[in-house]
Amino acid sequence: MWTRRLLIALPIIVCAFLLQSYFWTPTYEQQARLTPERLRHFIHASIGDAEILNPILSSDTASSDVHGMIFEGLIDRDRDLNWRGRVAESWAINKTSYLVVNPDDERSPEEIQNALRDAIERHRDEDTPLAAGLRNIIEVGEVQPAETLTETVHELPPPDEDTDEPPEPEEVTLTIHRPPRIVLEMDEVDQDLDRWLEEVLGEGYLSGFDGPKHIEVSPAAFAVNAARYAETFQPAIEHNPIITFHLRRGVLFHDGVELDSGDVKFTYEAIMNPANASPRSSSYEPVKAVETPDKYTVRVIYKRLFYPGFGSWYMGILPEHLLNEEALKAEAKRRGIPPDEFSLRQSRFNRRPVGSGPFRFSRWQSDEFVELLRFDDYWEGPPEYERWTMRIIPDLVTQEMEFYAGAIDRFGAQPHQVERLRKDPRFQSFSGLAFGYNYIGYNARREPFDDPRVRKALGMAIDIDEIIEYVFYNQAERMTGPFPKQTDYYNHDIPTLPYDPERAKELLAEAGFELNDAGWLERDGRRFQFTLITNQGNPIRLDILTLAQDSWRRLGIDVRTDVVEWSVFISRYINQSEFDACILGWSMSIDPDLFQIWHSSQTNPGQLNFVGFKNERADELIVRIRREYDDEERVRMCHELHELIAKKQPYTFISVGMWTALLDRRIVRVQRDDEGNVIGYKRIVPTITGSYTYDFDEWLKVPDAPVHEP
Repeated sequence: MWTRRLLIALPIIVCAFLLQSYFWTPTYEQQARLTPERLRHFIHASIGDAEILNPILSSDTASSDVHGMIFEGLIDRDRDLNWRGRVAESWAINKTSYLVVNPDDERSPEEIQNALRDAIERHRDEDTPLAAGLRNIIEVGEVQPAETLTETVHELPPPDEDTDEPPEPEEVTLTIHRPPRIVLEMDEVDQDLDRWLEEVLGEGYLSGFDGPKHIEVSPAAFAVNAARYAETFQPAIEHNPIITFHLRRGVLFHDGVELDSGDVKFTYEAIMNPANASPRSSSYEPVKAVETPDKYTVRVIYKRLFYPGFGSWYMGILPEHLLNEEALKAEAKRRGIPPDEFSLRQSRFNRRPVGSGPFRFSRWQSDEFVELLRFDDYWEGPPEYERWTMRIIPDLVTQEMEFYAGAIDRFGAQPHQVERLRKDPRFQSFSGLAFGYNYIGYNARREPFDDPRVRKALGMAIDIDEIIEYVFYNQAERMTGPFPKQTDYYNHDIPTLPYDPERAKELLAEAGFELNDAGWLERDGRRFQFTLITNQGNPIRLDILTLAQDSWRRLGIDVRTDVVEWSVFISRYINQSEFDACILGWSMSIDPDLFQIWHSSQTNPGQLNFVGFKNERADELIVRIRREYDDEERVRMCHELHELIAKKQPYTFISVGMWTALLDRRIVRVQRDDEGNVIGYKRIVPTITGSYTYDFDEWLKVPDAPVHEP
């Protein structure tokens, strides 16, 4: 009888054992014990779980940490912040422009062509800006005949006063009667081409072209937008920058299929497909078309001058063969879902991704861990670590304790811990400036914040060095402007605003404020009174709020404060610009495009220039910076913009924080010879932006901390 029971139970026991083996995760002791397997296993801690392991769909840090190991983009940046090729081996940037033959000009298209060719030849040997601009035109091409096009846009109608219902977008049809256009091929992108053409063809040739006259709008009620439509669909000259990427041969996805140009085009189309609701789509909106002349060539044609678009090609490339229309239909059918209701966002690929990066997906146990394994066929050579795991540890104190015990491999120290941990001989520490800054923003729509003298005085009344010492534990630095301090775009020649309460009083007196008998500043009989607000849940901002209020009250300003729950703070106050002054922070990228934050067109409700900063020269610089493809010229303009903003003081720039990360001292960079033999170890060296994981593929933990080579 016992034999029979054993035979019946045996399959259950075996099955349970197999399931236990499949879902086995190492215990705390096994994670911390320095075994040969543990030395080849990097364990990273995250306070939260990943949401979706698809680079075109994710928007959270944890997901990015994981799919950054799984997927590879066309480009990324090297140690010096220069672009370097990844899946793309090389690239070239040039431009095609389409010059409208102005119907109001008496010359024929052929005469315009000849005028341009003659000017190029006539000025060829001159050393002038005009000659340099014309030499950039490598071909005055064919004349495209006149044509009629139809475009559809969607617009919100004016609000209906008789109803509270929000208006629905209406379809607007544009019939565009396009005159003949001359094709101009450019060797490089030159945003001043319009200027050179006006010098050759006559002042007003471009600016005098009446684009709206050539557009019919239906329904007619939307004809008031004709000028805006003309900017997009009927400009006097259309600028189309072209990036031609040449892909590496032999880059493999983790299933062994070679990555090619079709995968790049598919990734772009997946981003732009509304059904996928990609948060990345706005970065690719300026793209007019993606072409694939052959298996290893990708041509990206842009609708307009937009240099920041180049950086968007860091995006991880998706495998077309696993996610194309046929593959998604087959998956929908297997899962019993109607294909027309199924999109990439619902695919199980997002929990079992396949990329071309250094690590391949292994398993994901929700709210516990995500595990990746080394991809031995990675195009740049397999990483040293055989396994990478992100463990979900929501509590920072627990993370700290597990780091000390060796159960996780890196830890981000808090400001108050830095000095103690930096001196601990068990660890190697890395620190750097964050990409962003804290600031006090003033609503320039309201008096007296519309006066730069008042804004400057408020900034000079605050001892920011004291804030850095006591609030940030000296783990921060002063800021003077809007660009990341680690980049060339930041103007280091701009001095910090000094702490000078006496000069602040003088500036306020110049602005018309005087102390009354009660000790309060007033102007025209009105006390200088306002409210400084910030959001709940950020102790650093609360400390800044307290110190700023105290500093300003010492000047005689009646400052009230308010601390608001985050969602209300944003929707009720910031998005509606219903505040006097606020404490906030920006996270920045390396790219110097400041259009959304500082351009005067972005001051409407819900937009990011909520302080209402408006300046014509700043607007001009912001637009030219995003259109400039020459880095030296872009840096020069950024420095000028930085200086202008620092002078106007729309913000009191407080500081940029510093981060400190710790690693076990036994984690090193392995150096190998051409045969793969270990020939030494090197220290882990951060990039100029502080990225210490730049060489992660070379990292490995060794039994004893070695003597490093320089």
